[in-house]
Amino acid sequence: MHKETDITRNIKIIEFLKSELLTSVASLYQILLKNTKANREALLDILANIILVTYLLGKRLGLSFSVIDSKIMDKIKIGMLEGHETEKWYGDLSDLSEYFQKH
Repeated sequence: MHKETDITRNIKIIEFLKSELLTSVASLYQILLKNTKANREALLDILANIILVTYLLGKRLGLSFSVIDSKIMDKIKIGMLEGHETEKWYGDLSDLSEYFQKH
């Protein structure tokens, strides 16, 4: 019975996190439409929430935080090698790679 309760709880939290992620993405679109400096704190809050929920959802789906970080680094390297627009125009992927290596 305990195992069934754990499975049910895990399914519920996964559904909650999926909903939280969608809500945060919708909020991101809304805040970007407003595009004012007063929304900087709200934007920061939304982006942080998207990242947080993504990590928590990954954990609930059986992925460790370090595996997620490793995959992010792989994607950064691929983007740098393939000349992703943000890298070509601004060097953002190089900056992010440097940030990850320091932390």
